[in-house]
Amino acid sequence: MMTLLDADTGKTYVVKEINTEDEEMNSFLFRLGCYEGEPITLVSKKKNSCIVVIKDGRYNLDSLLSEAIIV
Repeated sequence: MMTLLDADTGKTYVVKEINTEDEEMNSFLFRLGCYEGEPITLVSKKKNSCIVVIKDGRYNLDSLLSEAIIV
């Protein structure tokens, strides 16, 4: 299993799993279009956040959200 924080920048991955038990976090990611089977592109990453492209939208995800997304 690899999270977004472990992934390589500039590559597109397919979301395999959202690994969280927090229903609010699941809802938030679903509204962004981030759910199993959807492509996600890692644009850049810093120590505590990642910038991703999901369905033509660019988002900055903190480390908690980035660790919950399994690619």
